[in-house]
Amino acid sequence: QVQLVGSGGGLVQSGGSLRLSCAASGSIWRINAMAWYRQAPGKQRELVSTMTTGGSANYADSVKGRFTISRDYAKNTVYLQMNSLKPEDTAVYYCNAGLQTTWYRSYEDYWGQGTQVTVSS
Repeated sequence: QVQLVGSGGGLVQSGGSLRLSCAASGSIWRINAMAWYRQAPGKQRELVSTMTTGGSANYADSVKGRFTISRDYAKNTVYLQMNSLKPEDTAVYYCNAGLQTTWYRSYEDYWGQGTQVTVSS
């Protein structure tokens, strides 16, 4: 069984910073990309940032220059440093990992439970 446990959300004023963490644990053979998504009330879930196994990072245009994704490969953990936060960043943030549980299985998507980020104006 695989678990992704996210943490680090909270309430912050506009212009502030937060750092999200998400650790994958359990029966993991290999992790490919890890990512962060978010879903605001009444909106669809959207991709915020991804990082491949090789360390290549991509960002949504709305967060470029403000958010930074990183990974600790030894700990199977992905981070999202969020600076210069805006009220429109308010959402539930979900971590995602594409991983194999054994060498002969295909990569599958696993999700964290979500962590609330609220930015007040």
